[in-house]
Formats: sequence, C-alpha cells, structure tokens
Amino acid sequence: MSQVTLEERVSRLEQLYEDWVHGELAGRQAGRDDWLKTLGMFAGDPVMKEIIEEGRRVREQDRQQSCLDSP
Repeated sequence: MSQVTLEERVSRLEQLYEDWVHGELAGRQAGRDDWLKTLGMFAGDPVMKEIIEEGRRVREQDRQQSCLDSP
C-alpha cells in the first residue's frame, strides 16, 4: 500500500470521526433504510418467481375459501 493511499484513508477516517463528533451522522438511524438495499436483489431469479407465484396461488385460494365461508 502506498503512502498516499494510507494518507487518504486516514484523512477520510478523520473526517468521518469529526462528522460523528459534531453530530452530522446522528440523524441517520441504523437499519432504518436498510431494506432499500434489497430492491431488485432477486430480479430475474427463476426460483424467486416461483415463490411469488406460489404465494399468489395460496392467497387466491384463501380468497375463494373466505367467499364460500361467509354468509
């Protein structure tokens, strides 16, 4: 690792620390927006498509059954 890279890394860490100390990072809640990282994670995945279709099938069966059960 070159000296410049080390200096850049240390500088970045120092800046992050200063931001944290001065409360600039305090507004971010850990985990609050983490779900956004999963968007598109399974796009094009055939197994996930099968899972979604099975869930739809089960929900449709539940709807039909609830219509038969209601007076």
